[in-house]
Amino acid sequence: MTAYIIRRLLLIIPTLLGILALTFIIIQFAPGGPVEQVIAQLTGTDVDATSRIGGGQGGDFGTTNPNSQAGGNGGQITSKYRGAQGLDPEFIKEIEKQFGFDKPPLERFMLMVWNFLRFDFGDSYFQDRAVIDLIIEKLPVSISLGLWVTLLSYGISIPLGIRKAVSDGSNFDLWTSGVIIIGYAIPGFLLGVMLIVLFASDNFMNIFPLRGLVSENFDELSWWEKILDYFWHMTLPLIAMSVSAFATTTFLTKNSFLDEIKKQYVITARAKGLSERSVLYGHVFRNAMLIIIAGFPAAVLSVFFTGSILIETIFSLDGLGQLSFRAIFQRDYPIVFASLFIFSLLGLVVNLISDITYSIVDPRIDFESREV
Repeated sequence: MTAYIIRRLLLIIPTLLGILALTFIIIQFAPGGPVEQVIAQLTGTDVDATSRIGGGQGGDFGTTNPNSQAGGNGGQITSKYRGAQGLDPEFIKEIEKQFGFDKPPLERFMLMVWNFLRFDFGDSYFQDRAVIDLIIEKLPVSISLGLWVTLLSYGISIPLGIRKAVSDGSNFDLWTSGVIIIGYAIPGFLLGVMLIVLFASDNFMNIFPLRGLVSENFDELSWWEKILDYFWHMTLPLIAMSVSAFATTTFLTKNSFLDEIKKQYVITARAKGLSERSVLYGHVFRNAMLIIIAGFPAAVLSVFFTGSILIETIFSLDGLGQLSFRAIFQRDYPIVFASLFIFSLLGLVVNLISDITYSIVDPRIDFESREV
């Protein structure tokens, strides 16, 4: 297993490099970059994500029109950036230098890779702060949402799925299936709005706070009051995110257990006189859980980095999802690439952890003899 883990860790490097390279190439053709954003602010024009003049090579993030250097005339600049008419070409070059666009694309990419290998993500273009500081500042929100939703989802769904498998076809199985399906059908953001209206507004019951991860006087509270305050703020967002997450894991657990219960080794174990609990948790559980473990990485990443964006918006929780989402629209490329790098790295590490967990749950699985 050690050799397999080393191979997988080494494979992370070219994988990350490929992801960054592909994204960097795409960015070259993305219009409405940071230089155009600054020009728009200076000239009072509006630059959206699709606007561009002249059909030249796209984006501010890098390509330089060879004609723009000829003659030193400002008219050439207008074919590259929308709204640059009338601005001094030297001033445009200063803006490009400020964002690092005065260097060739390959040089900028290699510099970015070198910095990322040292976890140096640079400074945000528009927030005048180090990207790593922004990410660390937003981490508590994303970790809180991701961690608790995952624990709630798996902690409730797996026992419930096992109970449904054992009671397959019973009244308990039928009514819980109905409740789960209804919960799955309600979008998380819609449920979040409903919860705010019902439990965080003066219209009905003003029980829970409307926004934020903690109260303004959090630092003045005792340690046990801080814990209560934290969960008081987290209750509604967690309910909004967790309800729809129960369905997939619950039914996957149930169906996996039903498949295993019907196999010959279970019949043999029962014939030997083992108790139903011993059969279920001593034999069936290990095999049935393999398919649940397989879906764990995708579930964790979706909760941390995609499923929380709307919830963060609704409950005014400023986390990584919101930070990345805003950075994409603002063309704040240091944040975009840093988020991509971190999310991709975490995804690869979580997949490796999933494989290791596979071998722990079922020692018969041998990754050592397989090709990566």
